[in-house]
This record gives sequence, C-alpha cells and structure tokens, in this order.
Amino acid sequence: MFHKELEDYTGRLLEIDRFRDYCPNGLQVEGSRDIGKIATGVSASLLFLEKAKDCGADAVFVHHGYFWRNEDARITGIKKKRIAFLIENGMSLFAYHLPLDSHPDLGNNARLGAKLGFAMKSRFGDQGIAMMGEIEHPAPIEEIGSTIERELGRKPSIFGGSFVRKIAWCSGAAQGLLLEAAALGADAYLSGEISEQTVHEAMESNIAYICAGHHATERYGIEALGEHLAAAFALEHEFIDCDNPI
Repeated sequence: MFHKELEDYTGRLLEIDRFRDYCPNGLQVEGSRDIGKIATGVSASLLFLEKAKDCGADAVFVHHGYFWRNEDARITGIKKKRIAFLIENGMSLFAYHLPLDSHPDLGNNARLGAKLGFAMKSRFGDQGIAMMGEIEHPAPIEEIGSTIERELGRKPSIFGGSFVRKIAWCSGAAQGLLLEAAALGADAYLSGEISEQTVHEAMESNIAYICAGHHATERYGIEALGEHLAAAFALEHEFIDCDNPI
C-alpha cells in the first residue's frame, strides 16, 4: 500500500479539514517502504519508533506527532534523532491530534467514555471535542475513582465532589474546560492533566475534578484507529504502549 491512499482515506475518516489544530494532521514524514504493517501508539518518541522498527512496522500512526505550532522549526537535537531514525529505516509517520480526540467512534474521548461506562449525551468545548454524559450507575466519587483505576491501570487524583450522576470528560491536557463543565451542570469533570488553579476552581465550583493521566486517557483512540485501518486495507497492526506516568 502507498502512503497517499492511506493518508487520503484516514483524512476523510477523521474529517481533518474541520479542525483548527496545533500541528499538521496526516502524513508527517514520508518513508520509502510500501506499507504492509502499521504500528500505533500515543506519542512518536524515539523509544516508540525503535519498538515499531523491531516489530516490523512500515509506518506508524500516533496521536502526538511532530511540528507543533510555535516550536523551534529547526531539525536539531531530539527532533533530528527521531526524524533521522524514521528516514534511515524507511518508516512513515502519520499523526492525528484533535481529529482523533473528536471522532464519534474511533476518537480518544468516545473510546475513553465507553471504557469507563459513560453514556455520551452532548459535546462542548472548543470545536466540540469534549463530551458530557451520564454515569451508567450513579455512584460516590470514590467509587468512580476506583473504576478509573481498575480500567486505566492508573490511580487518579481527585479534588472535590461527592456523588456523581452527570459527568464531563476530555482526554489529555484539557483541564481548562473545568469551569465550562461546571456551568453545564456536571457533577464531575475528568481530564488527563492538572494545573495549580484547577484545584481551586474545582473546590469553588462544587464540581469534582478527576486527573487520570494524559497518556492513560489517550491510549484507546489510536489503537482503535489502527484496528480500523488494518481491517479496511488488510494490513497487519500492532499497538505499542510505551508507558508514561503523566
């Protein structure tokens, strides 16, 4: 399989043209090999690329790729090592950021909600990537925390709150949507990271804030995308989880 066919299909699938993003979505580094096997992972770190090479991947698909807005455009240091590794091994890099967060079936937020038993009812936030819904079985915040720890394999940090019926969530570094979630009537808001002011906002807005890990909340969309592409194009696929405690 050639890069263009795979890029065009995935771009249409994720509707990448709808999004104002911080990075280019699609093929970021073009490899020299035809694509018969893909590897997926959260971030295109050097460790991930090395593991992808070892498993025989011709191309990698990630949520966090390269060429972020306002970063140094020079290809030096870490960026040089990563891009050189891809080129030397003929591997292609595809990256999908906000479009992957948002997709109603394969997206990070859709898959995270399904894994945790949240029934999505509406969307909110910039470009509608965050989700609002209900707990399948309303429960005390401590019980919700135990479910998250069991399902994600990571103990969340929880601030404020008591009983949860209505919950909002957005994977990754989306703690800034806490007040919007509170204004929409959520009892709790889950995201991946936390800032200093987040604790005060939660306490003063009568909403629980659940910090469940940036990496831990964004593992499921990219794996689902890989499985979908493998089925659609008769490719081999392997999900590689390079653990990250943040």
